[in-house]
Amino acid sequence: MFVDVAKIYVKGGDGGNGVVAFRREKYVPRGGPSGGDGGKGGDVVLEVDPNLSTLQDFKYKIHYKAEKGEHGQGSNKAGKNGEDLVIKVPPGTIVKDAETLEILADLVEPGQRFIVAKGGRGGRGNARFVSSVNQAPDFAEKGEPGEEKWIILELKLLADVGLIGFPNVGKSTLLSRMTAARPKIADYPFTTLTPNLGVVDLGPERKSFVVADIPGLIEGAHEGLGLGHDFLRHIERTKVLVHVIDGSGFEIDPVEGFYKINEELKQFSIKLTEKPQIVAVNKMDLEESRKNFPKILERLSKEGYEVLPISGATGFGIKDLINKIVEYLNREKDKEIHFEVPEEEVKRYTFKKSEDIRVEKGGNIFYVKGKVVERLVAMTDLENESAVKRLQRTLKKMGIDDMLKEKGIKEGDIVKIGDAEFYYFE
Repeated sequence: MFVDVAKIYVKGGDGGNGVVAFRREKYVPRGGPSGGDGGKGGDVVLEVDPNLSTLQDFKYKIHYKAEKGEHGQGSNKAGKNGEDLVIKVPPGTIVKDAETLEILADLVEPGQRFIVAKGGRGGRGNARFVSSVNQAPDFAEKGEPGEEKWIILELKLLADVGLIGFPNVGKSTLLSRMTAARPKIADYPFTTLTPNLGVVDLGPERKSFVVADIPGLIEGAHEGLGLGHDFLRHIERTKVLVHVIDGSGFEIDPVEGFYKINEELKQFSIKLTEKPQIVAVNKMDLEESRKNFPKILERLSKEGYEVLPISGATGFGIKDLINKIVEYLNREKDKEIHFEVPEEEVKRYTFKKSEDIRVEKGGNIFYVKGKVVERLVAMTDLENESAVKRLQRTLKKMGIDDMLKEKGIKEGDIVKIGDAEFYYFE
């Protein structure tokens, strides 16, 4: 089974809690605070594994959580950091935020890594809060929650050559002739429902190349008709396109079909029309194809296309087609080809800055939103009076009080920050 899209949940490990502790030694009657910090939570890391070719494993497991950091201990002992969770993905995987559909990463190179969900930092122990005005702090921080979100993994085949064309023009037969691939072949539209890959072995002295049989396209493919979006995405990765047309014209006029497919490519992405195309007129073992070939050649060669007659059934012209593909690939090799998504399109998932804090009102409840302030509250031990007082001072310094007053808050109203609720009093 070929699976090229998967939706999974990832969560970085929570940081371990800092601890409240004081030195208790025989000859140190008034030992100071000695609570250690919690360990950092593990990250969720995506890593490219060249041995993988599908996203099939993600059909059976969709929740991935990294290890939590251990809590701190007395005697200033820090907790152990949580282990990172490394998830293997095939080359050509694009990572998107499932909520915003923003592209987070484009994973192409073997061994390439991307931290998709960061682990939370460990909470600070009470020894870290000693100051000139508080020599014996009796509070510590809780561990920071790890980042969590749903992501979409989308696989785009990494092939040198893409075979495109209408259903039933003979792409799968051609692939089997060119390579050792053995795709299932039958005589009806949409025989191929998943892309097939094959390697053309040119011998020890010449570099082989990978061919992808892209399932047949139809009119409206750019709008998603006939699984169009699922198939068109794979063409984006290829360097050269071989446009296979049925020379017999039994189902559709060969030239008319050629233009319709190119229009679908253009509507999906203008970049697809910029890729070099070789036109392979298939089924030349049929008399109708031989009659139609001169007209096809005259029409398309005028527009600068390389047009070659072939027969997937008999093997006629296959060697010439392979040589022409190699010629085109050598030309493309001299060009600088990048598969990576432009940096401005790649959104790194990070906590928002304090400037993004906002207050929203709903009845007598005031919602304070923003990753920084929500994290601050989540790391505060709300059962500890000293910790709560410190939180109040910090929120005031951040300007939260002023923002609430601007929204018209009154004593007794409820303030909600993350999962915590507070009553407002001056």
